[in-house]
Amino acid sequence: LAQLIEQPTKRVTLRDKQDFWMIKNKKAAYAKVTDKEKKKIRAQENVTESQINAQIDKLVRERITNEELLQLTDKDMEVLAIYREMVSGYNLSPQIIKSENVSADEFALVSERLTELPGVNTTTDWKRLKLSSLAILGRTTVPAKGIPKEKLNYYLARDYSRNDRVGESYIEAQYEDLLQGQKSVVKNITNRKGQVVDTVTTYEGEPGKDLKLTLDSELQLETEKIVKRELLNLKSRGGSYLLDRAFLVMMDPNTGDILANVGMKIEKNPETGKNEVVDYSYGTFTTAYEAGSAVKAATLLTGYNQGVVSMGAYMGDEPIELAGTPTKKSIFNQSGYITMNDLTALERSSNVYMFKIAMLMNGTPYSYKMPLRLKDDTFSKMRNNFAQFGLGVKTGIDLPNEFSGLQGPSGPTMGGKTLDLAIGQYDTYTPLQLVQYISTIANGGYRIQPHIVKEVREPSNDGQQLGQLVTEIGPTILNRIDNPVEEIDYVKKGLRLVYTGSQGTARAQFANTPYTAAGKTGTAEVVYFGPLKEYYGTDTLTFTHVGFAPYENPEIAYAVVIPWATTGREHLPNNNIIARDALDKYFELKAKYKAEKVTDSNVKQPILPAISKDKIGEDEQK
Repeated sequence: LAQLIEQPTKRVTLRDKQDFWMIKNKKAAYAKVTDKEKKKIRAQENVTESQINAQIDKLVRERITNEELLQLTDKDMEVLAIYREMVSGYNLSPQIIKSENVSADEFALVSERLTELPGVNTTTDWKRLKLSSLAILGRTTVPAKGIPKEKLNYYLARDYSRNDRVGESYIEAQYEDLLQGQKSVVKNITNRKGQVVDTVTTYEGEPGKDLKLTLDSELQLETEKIVKRELLNLKSRGGSYLLDRAFLVMMDPNTGDILANVGMKIEKNPETGKNEVVDYSYGTFTTAYEAGSAVKAATLLTGYNQGVVSMGAYMGDEPIELAGTPTKKSIFNQSGYITMNDLTALERSSNVYMFKIAMLMNGTPYSYKMPLRLKDDTFSKMRNNFAQFGLGVKTGIDLPNEFSGLQGPSGPTMGGKTLDLAIGQYDTYTPLQLVQYISTIANGGYRIQPHIVKEVREPSNDGQQLGQLVTEIGPTILNRIDNPVEEIDYVKKGLRLVYTGSQGTARAQFANTPYTAAGKTGTAEVVYFGPLKEYYGTDTLTFTHVGFAPYENPEIAYAVVIPWATTGREHLPNNNIIARDALDKYFELKAKYKAEKVTDSNVKQPILPAISKDKIGEDEQK
């Protein structure tokens, strides 16, 4: 076989070389161990013959010199590289000798000499070629790695071979059972010596299914550009040395279809030493952050649900002075007393209105310098209500490794932290949780499970048209929040004022939109606990934004998160800019698709030729 193919030798180890030298030079090898040493080894008690031989072989290996190993020729090394692959398998289990860079000549030469090569066969292999570098697509293992050790028993029990390619992350891992297909089943007929003399196919097998994703490829590409642009704009400012990531998720609030899932991260290229912006789309559901005022709609609806505040109720915004707790106040009101109702509280993003809701839930209306001792159920009541929207719990997305976020400690002496929870500055939430939360409000109170796969289809026959539909993944309602639709619609009015009201916190970016929309901005004052451990505890600001459109009949919901954006105190608008530009792009593409009469059922993605640079081989990815 070594005379017919060129076998790479980079996987050959020192141990392989030693063992091969021992095979080629058996007499000289075992002469390195004296009879006296062999006798001493055999004199040990309770050792088997195989253990004795192993000890002798170990001594031989230790005494093989580098000069002796250098006697192995290039051709010897190729033979060794082939041999090590052959002996690393299991009886009657196929071992892949060479699957990368097999030339047509090599394939032909081996194929026409199979009768001279007992036990050797030729077949075709596959490698996933992607049209996108989007990380959530996941990747498969290469034959050299095969099945990951931690899942070996799981896959072997399902008739996988140890060197099979399997999905090891995200979509490839989640839908492995569908994508892999069914292998053909063969019966090996052996002679008395255990040599295979014939192979009979008993089951032809079938190819894996095709998956159609919910992602809009054009929207995904354009929103990636938007997020990258604003991330770099922020990074160019002073005080941004902790900033390294930004996220945007866009979802149909009625179906749970994820239309765009964007995560961008600044990382240093280990080869060039320069910073680069890389895809971090999986961070939308595997990392969590304090969301700030973006959660205030949930706080207000929680107040209604608990009966501590009613629609249209007025309360005073004033600095909150509690015993043993630093002063808490709203950004826009540092010292005065401003009476406002709940809609204005959303429009202007009143912290104090939400603080007072939390204190009323505890059964302790605010009074100056009062001690705030929590009842046992105050934290749980607020968190349980937030969970109805999807905050602090897993969304149920069809991808592995989803993170539910972190909950801060609770206790009767942590009254101030309850107030922080009410304004989104205590527990952490993923960007995906935030889009599920605002979708729940947008669609009238139903928490919809997000999903990235829209359809399962039979394999395409021509590489152009989709195969026959097997399964369509429709909306899954996880729960309905306890608020009546009247309260939800009322809160939507407050979210509309955030965009259009004279004092709305996103008025500058959204007052002039050609479509109707509503949302909520957020700025969380947090301490840094990111990848740079030397800066742990540094005060930073995280910017967020949630919203939906059109206001009257929502069809798109979105969430933006920019963690640790600045160590300064300035409330920058980049979160709002991302939301506005992404929403503009959504409606622009919607109009384009309508004009071109493009629908889910007729859109085509041409199959690129194998030599196209637009395809990304799995082994080319880092």
